[in-house]
Amino acid sequence: MSIPTGTARLAALQIGSRATTAATLAALMERRDELKAARPDLLVLPEALLGGYPKGQDFGVRLGYRTPAGRDAFKRYWDQAIEIDGPEVAALGELAADIGCTMVVGAIVRRGATLHCCALHFAPDGRLAGGRGKLKPTAAERLVWGEGGPEDICTFDSPIGRIAPVICWENFMPLFRAALYGTGVTIWAAPTVDDRPQWEVAMRHIAHEGRCFLVSACQWKPPTQEALGEPITLIDRAADVPMIGGGSLIVSPLGEVLAGPLRGGEGLLVAQVDLADVVRARFDFDASGHYARPDLFRLDVTPANG
Repeated sequence: MSIPTGTARLAALQIGSRATTAATLAALMERRDELKAARPDLLVLPEALLGGYPKGQDFGVRLGYRTPAGRDAFKRYWDQAIEIDGPEVAALGELAADIGCTMVVGAIVRRGATLHCCALHFAPDGRLAGGRGKLKPTAAERLVWGEGGPEDICTFDSPIGRIAPVICWENFMPLFRAALYGTGVTIWAAPTVDDRPQWEVAMRHIAHEGRCFLVSACQWKPPTQEALGEPITLIDRAADVPMIGGGSLIVSPLGEVLAGPLRGGEGLLVAQVDLADVVRARFDFDASGHYARPDLFRLDVTPANG
């Protein structure tokens, strides 16, 4: 796919999951008019927005031990996940079509009894163009989420360029980044729940390394909030510290922050960009082009068909 030119409006919606998936979807739909008025060409929503991120829960696990209470907690969490052909996905597609934008949405998707943290990709006509699962759940996420496979090493074409949806700490996988750069990605979408200051550093580096625009949307959840119907108490967290503190931002292909980072609450970030800045930025560094040195380095990627 050739690199598009012209202008585009990139947006990140910082919003947190509610106590149920139905409530989260309702809260998202309440922002419909705001989103339409912003006229984004691309809208990125946070990791695990639908289905929820169970921060602070341990599901009753100790090494070598599982408990009945933990199994019940997982069942409640499983109940809040969505089906890829379910009504929530249909509602998201309708929203994308109403706004008229490409939309990347973080969701917990059921595949049988196993849950996967996914990024769903909707075309401007509302069609679910595809989705991909997180290749490697981070730390204790492995208790409740399955791993992605070769089919999840993918990008998606859009009217404003090739988009790579990369979920949270997948962004720290150097070989995954290299594989995606090689597809000709021009916009990097990073749904996350990582609210640390280091996240901004990483996002600016990736945009600068890949010479691509980057849109990262993080959840924001207040200090006291129920998650999936259960109160969460975090260890070593001050009472006034948000459960998830946001930090959504939009970055240029030279690593410059164009909007954000957004702190202190929910909100919408928008940046109008010149897509030709990708070409300008790659004049002196193209990770998959004249800086690749294929005579010295080769990355082997397992194809989706085995």
